[in-house]
Amino acid sequence: MKPPLGTRSTSSDTEKAAVSALAISFLIFLLIFAGIVLGSTLRRALPQHHLGKEAQDVTRLGVGLIATMAALVLGLLIASAKSTYDSQSTQVKQITANIILLDNLLRQYGPDAEPIRRGIRETIPSFVDRMWEEKREYNRQERFEALSGSERVYSAIQRLSPKDDTQKLLQARLIQIASDIAQTRMLLFVGSGESMPTPFLVILIFWLVIIFASFSLFSELNRTVIAMFGLFAFSASCGIFLILELSRPFTGIMMISSEPLRNVLGPL
Repeated sequence: MKPPLGTRSTSSDTEKAAVSALAISFLIFLLIFAGIVLGSTLRRALPQHHLGKEAQDVTRLGVGLIATMAALVLGLLIASAKSTYDSQSTQVKQITANIILLDNLLRQYGPDAEPIRRGIRETIPSFVDRMWEEKREYNRQERFEALSGSERVYSAIQRLSPKDDTQKLLQARLIQIASDIAQTRMLLFVGSGESMPTPFLVILIFWLVIIFASFSLFSELNRTVIAMFGLFAFSASCGIFLILELSRPFTGIMMISSEPLRNVLGPL
């Protein structure tokens, strides 16, 4: 028996996204460390009177300003990425809750709704697979495509023939919940795939290179200092890695799990 489409592709896509985020973070680490080497090179190349106390004071004031701006941008990017992650995670949970509610209302409706309940259970695997594929392929996706299984379930709910006022109210509620599920899926589809604009990343890296170059410009390098600089550069690159992971909730190491939604309904 073949595993669901999402099961086959999720592991590979997770690994690719993690490798991509790691590669970008490692490149940033190398660039920051290159800034340390640049500062050390300038220290040896510049005349001694260019490295006096006045030069140090002016440089420290300028680097303090840049460091403040870098901290603000880094905090803004982390907050934005976390907001993206939380928002899309909440939307997935909302879909899960609505499917449970939809099934409970169909059960209350009576035997006439049993075929629809079976149809929902048959549709969920492809529904989940398509949602995760849409988010992974957002930049290549040309337009939103409705799932045939979801449309059949919605049409079946509309075709129900209520026998009393209670069933009429249940049918109206079922149509509303089904519409809410479709709307939430559309919101996920149109949601931004990247919360870190490239100009922000480039400018942030430039600032970090300047900051670390200034550290080594006025300091003699020894093993302890180099080790600490390496630790600081690694910490900065880890922050970028965290942003990249949080900004792509449907791929990577921190991917939102599809299992709760896939197993939301038990067998009839």
